Amino acid sequence: MGIRKKSNKNPPVLSHEFVIQNHADIVSCVAMVFLLGLMFEVTSKFAVLFITVQYNVTISTNEGPEETAVNHFHHGIKDLATVFFYMLVAIIMHAIIQEYVLDKLNRKKHFSKTKHSKFNESGQLSAFYLFSFAWGTNILLSENFLSNPVALWEGYPHTLMPFQMKFFYICQMGYWLHALPELYFQKAKKEDIPRQLVYIFLYLVHIAGAYILNLNRLGLVLLVLHYFVELLFHVSRLVYFSNENRQMGFTIWAVLFVIGRLLTLSLSVLTVGFGLSTAENQGFDLAAGNFNVFFVRMTVLSAICFTQAFMMWKFINFQLRRWREHAEAKNLKKPPAKAAAKSKSKKDKANGVNGVSSHGADSPRLRKEKSS
Repeated sequence: MGIRKKSNKNPPVLSHEFVIQNHADIVSCVAMVFLLGLMFEVTSKFAVLFITVQYNVTISTNEGPEETAVNHFHHGIKDLATVFFYMLVAIIMHAIIQEYVLDKLNRKKHFSKTKHSKFNESGQLSAFYLFSFAWGTNILLSENFLSNPVALWEGYPHTLMPFQMKFFYICQMGYWLHALPELYFQKAKKEDIPRQLVYIFLYLVHIAGAYILNLNRLGLVLLVLHYFVELLFHVSRLVYFSNENRQMGFTIWAVLFVIGRLLTLSLSVLTVGFGLSTAENQGFDLAAGNFNVFFVRMTVLSAICFTQAFMMWKFINFQLRRWREHAEAKNLKKPPAKAAAKSKSKKDKANGVNGVSSHGADSPRLRKEKSS
């Protein structure tokens, strides 16, 4: 993210600078139009598509003497409208965090341009990862997925989801879609755009893939695991910017990063490679949401393995670069041994010359010997 410079001059209406400076207000007005649509009967049916979660299914359960109705949801094409609305909400929340939290901290710390950009990125992602990790963990505990790992593949296809899980996926896709226009709103540097596009694309492909292929339970577990590791990295980077001597967080993150990759691969192979391959409900049925065929399973495993290998490659390069910079910093602090030896020998020679001139040439004994 680049540095947004505020100027006293008002830019022309609908110019690039005008849109960038006022994008949060513009997006807020668009979101308000959908909310106002709920107030009128003519437009309420249209506005509901964008604001509320669609495809509600009510299931009656006989728990106790009375029947209780439980609401579940499945996915469909109308979810695109809901994702779009919550993408607008993510843009608004991004602007609020940037203006009222990160910009104030930047003014106090007086960071350089490079640190300013990285601080903004880590600040935004730390808030998102913390919120998503807490929300996802709450869903895992309430649905007992952690205490019963067999539920990750048992009963596939998992076409029906509780409200919290479906809303979680809607918000996830909305957030990572909002990152695309933010590259323009935040004036991202050209050299940073390819890197950011890669990880936005990877997030969208994996989240949407788990959502569409009805692998939502496995996707939720892997997202919570991944978000915890990423949260630790960005919090460590924020701490490092405040005090460069505090680097312990990076060491802890490096260990957990490797463990996270191993757990991700293990859970993926266990669920997709073994669990689904031995499940009773085999076959491809688009209407029923069943994608349990060999080709789909291998495609999912290949995508996960490729992503983990790519992340490990980036991680190894990051660690090598960090160690190299640390070694160079140590070498700069220590003076070279040859230079120190030369300076010492020069001092000794200078002291010897001064000794002869002060105690030799000017001494009375030498004068006496010369006169004799």
